[in-house]
Amino acid sequence: MVATILSAQCTDERVNKTTPALFKKYQSIQAFADADIEDLERLIYATGFYKNKAKSIKKSAQQLIELYDGDMPKELSLLVKLAGVGRKTGSVVLGAGFGMAEGIVVDTHVGRINRHLKLTDQKDPVKIEKELINIIPFDDWIIYSHLMIDHGRAVCKARNQECKKCFLTEFCPSQKA
Repeated sequence: MVATILSAQCTDERVNKTTPALFKKYQSIQAFADADIEDLERLIYATGFYKNKAKSIKKSAQQLIELYDGDMPKELSLLVKLAGVGRKTGSVVLGAGFGMAEGIVVDTHVGRINRHLKLTDQKDPVKIEKELINIIPFDDWIIYSHLMIDHGRAVCKARNQECKKCFLTEFCPSQKA
């Protein structure tokens, strides 16, 4: 959950550079709940929006302890009540942490690729998700998001799509010659 909160408006590469020191210092939910906010801000500064992220991380840890005895809830409706946790973060936690599909995670890559494929024309992640859950089989929701995110990072980039390397070229009405 912490890494996913950090990932907002930040690259995974930056999050992956930040989390080792963060998790070395804060090794439990209680440690995050008790964290000195300025120390937490310093450790996550490089991820951007560090003040809001630090507040969310600390508050969500406190909420986990107060509301759920330190256990991560396994329901999206409960997760989204935690500070800094929206539908996307909640779905990531459930999918990656518990193998539970509550929806399709829609980040910028998933949205962009599915617009290229003409599976949606929406820009709002919630609307995109609603359209995709009617197309993508339930058993594939978790892996679909992972595959689209990986594909968006490696091939179908926001700038300089590499259509000649794309395995979806024959299905993509937006391909560039």
